[in-house]
Amino acid sequence: MVPERETPTRERAASGATASSRARARLDQPRPPRRRLLPEWDPESFGRLSERVARFLGTGRFIVWMTVVIICWVLWNVSAPSGLRFDEYPFIFLTLVLSLQASYAAPLILLAQNRQDDRDRVNLEQDRKQNERSIADTEYLTREIAALRIGLGEVATRDWIRSELQDALKELEERRNGHHAERGVFPANRSAGRDVHDR
Repeated sequence: MVPERETPTRERAASGATASSRARARLDQPRPPRRRLLPEWDPESFGRLSERVARFLGTGRFIVWMTVVIICWVLWNVSAPSGLRFDEYPFIFLTLVLSLQASYAAPLILLAQNRQDDRDRVNLEQDRKQNERSIADTEYLTREIAALRIGLGEVATRDWIRSELQDALKELEERRNGHHAERGVFPANRSAGRDVHDR
């Protein structure tokens, strides 16, 4: 009997050793962030920066400053002493600077346009939902007004109530005086003789 009891404990120890030697991934906790070789940046702040740059590139101030810089660059490299010139006549370095500026400006402008398109898409979706809610509210109010109109068709009007009260008053007066056809409800309908109530 002793060897039978020892066998399960040995198996348990072996399986426990295997489980503890292998690292288990916990599903209830997030994984630790991996190390990356490339630098990380916040896309939102980078997008805001690109929008600022794109707005500046689209202003007249940028064109004026760029024109002033190019004119000063050309004048300096044409009229300055030859030892102080840093870009001779074909202005290759100026061409390189302008092409570098254009190669950075184009993607920044495209990024700013993409962000604007995303914002426009969100605004259009919100406008569409708002329009759907307005249409639903309008349809509900239309149904309610129609129900009120139908209900008002069955409600007694002022003229109907007045005529009913006049008929009831006429019937009461006829019962009180004991007359059926001689006397009217109003004084104009009565006979010309003196009445008891005229005293």
